[in-house]
Amino acid sequence: MDLEILKKKLGTYRNTRDQVRNVPDELLLEVLSAWEHWTGSTPDFYRGIGVGHKGMASMMGKAKRLRREGKVPVSEFKEVTESVLGGISANSGFTGQGIELSWDQGKVIRFPQVEQLIDFLKKVA
Repeated sequence: MDLEILKKKLGTYRNTRDQVRNVPDELLLEVLSAWEHWTGSTPDFYRGIGVGHKGMASMMGKAKRLRREGKVPVSEFKEVTESVLGGISANSGFTGQGIELSWDQGKVIRFPQVEQLIDFLKKVA
């Protein structure tokens, strides 16, 4: 994403003391995504979006916490394929890979097979 667009979006949340406050979760994740794809220097990124290092640290911390807790879904979907599993059979039980479902209150449920996930979702619905 262009840094000028992010700067304008963040500018709508500036207060009279030129501080960025009450940024919505979606915008925090956009800033985090832009930061992860940034190839230049850190000060250039901060100047590009018009935020100081202290404000940026606060926003990045909140965005990382949101992503970690699964409060806001990550848009990048990664399919589990044979190459990802490394030839491990899906019938051999849970191998630390498969499908993870972020449930309410930060609970994570892991399913080694798609069929188990589908059965679980049918029972919950």
